[in-house]
Amino acid sequence: MSARKTSFVLCGCLLLLLTSGCAEKKDTPNVGEALAAEQKSIGAQNNVQEQVPQRTAFNPRLLRRFKPLRERFDAKGVEHNEARVELGRMLYYDTRLSKNHDVSCNSCHLLDAYGVDGKPTSSGHRAQRGDRNSPTVYNAAGYFAQFWDGRADTVEAQAMGPMVNPVEMALPSPAIAEQTIRSIPQYRELFKEAFPETEEPITFVNIAAAIGSFERGLTTPSRWDQYLQGDKSALTDAEMEGLKVFTNIGCMVCHTGELLGGSMFEKVGVVEPWPNQEDPGRYAVTKHDADTMMFKVPTLRNIAETAPYFHDGSVATLPEAVRFMGRHQLGLELTDQEINAIVTWLKALTGPIPQDYIRKPELPPSTPTTPKPSPV
Repeated sequence: MSARKTSFVLCGCLLLLLTSGCAEKKDTPNVGEALAAEQKSIGAQNNVQEQVPQRTAFNPRLLRRFKPLRERFDAKGVEHNEARVELGRMLYYDTRLSKNHDVSCNSCHLLDAYGVDGKPTSSGHRAQRGDRNSPTVYNAAGYFAQFWDGRADTVEAQAMGPMVNPVEMALPSPAIAEQTIRSIPQYRELFKEAFPETEEPITFVNIAAAIGSFERGLTTPSRWDQYLQGDKSALTDAEMEGLKVFTNIGCMVCHTGELLGGSMFEKVGVVEPWPNQEDPGRYAVTKHDADTMMFKVPTLRNIAETAPYFHDGSVATLPEAVRFMGRHQLGLELTDQEINAIVTWLKALTGPIPQDYIRKPELPPSTPTTPKPSPV
């Protein structure tokens, strides 16, 4: 390893140590001695004359930065409502919530394809294309904010946007969504069951609330979670090596926590300017200069299945995405060996698709009073 990279790794390790609980060692006689001991420990686990098996060598102090995935991301203080989840599943697949009755949530976020459509930008109403990549909906309910620019707080708030976006589902107004759903007798009954405390259950807000309730169960635990829960055989030696490279070069500063992302905004092009400067990111929401080119850090869960990458969908493969991050975010030209190691570990973050949970439901039939698709 070059002197530049050795210095970077040592500085990164010191930073992580200072922020991950060194103060807990109350009986340590000297801070310098404590840091030296920790450096020695981390050096040992990073293949520097390593004496212990790789699969048990990862420093447990660094694992505190991650958490196993929960089963659902129910909103705090909101009781789980199975009738609302079932209703949300129907609405997620229902194209009648679009102007021409030809686009649904599942059109851009295909649940049988890890919640993406595999395109740089998605096709919506009259084949119009958006200006950002459609991110996966799996595990998205755990994000601290929704959309690339964070303009919605929850999946329920996010669900409202595409329905009335003229480029996406293109409903002229929330009232049209309500009118359509009210015209379908079976939906009227289902909304009463899902929102029993409401005098008028079919509202635009409740349509989005039902979709959100369904999306809160779109979780994909993986072998990574088994490892975090104590099964040290859940990851291979090669995957463990990739995890070490990932943490040592600084990726875990942004890709951390339960979702390995989704918990902060970060500027793309911190070190080297991002090639595509057309999208100003969060600046479009706040109009603050400091938010220019700031985007929500995406989750790394299922990242091997959700190409193309980044807000502009500009990178087609995972190895190239890792290379981009090294260059533009860290100022490092990663070697092929480093990239392959990281990619090997990232693949361990892929969890199985919950086939029963995402099953396509039989949708309630339209009636003669159901609004017809618009000719435009």
